[in-house]
Amino acid sequence: MNREIQAYFENLESADKNLQYEAFNYIISVTKEEVDWAYEVWNQLKADLTHKGNHQRSRAAQFLSNLALSDPEKRMLDDFSEIWKVTYDPKFVTARHTLQNIWRVGLAGSEQREMVINHLSDRYLNCLNEKNYKLIRYDIIQCLKNLYDQLKNEEIKQCALELIEKEEDSKYQKKYKTVWK
Repeated sequence: MNREIQAYFENLESADKNLQYEAFNYIISVTKEEVDWAYEVWNQLKADLTHKGNHQRSRAAQFLSNLALSDPEKRMLDDFSEIWKVTYDPKFVTARHTLQNIWRVGLAGSEQREMVINHLSDRYLNCLNEKNYKLIRYDIIQCLKNLYDQLKNEEIKQCALELIEKEEDSKYQKKYKTVWK
């Protein structure tokens, strides 16, 4: 890993919130493409998924989701469940940021895509007892749309539309459909 990237990771721990924010945004932007240093930070990020600080958990989950593109060893297939747990984080903002970004794992390959779609679909169908479940459902539909926009896979679109049809409240069904217009 080059010194610049290392400095951005160090800045995530800075007392200066602006430096932290800049570092977060930079790391997110560079990890939207393949990088050659993913495994240099992978284990630390994995450990941070259970960090006492919710910001560290959220960042770790988002970075790992992006780093799935840089994972030729397919570690994500084994580690995904640990990231998925963060979508149930006690801090709703942490859970939501993780959920909103987890679709990026599906860009790494067909196995990863199937895994993500299965988890998102299952969550959509079984989140009715969760607080803010309508927001969770909206985020899931948006995740599927994001994945579709990147891959243009009609099966993803069909899956999302079938999930939307399962929403019993017509107001929310209509809202979820707006994602696909």
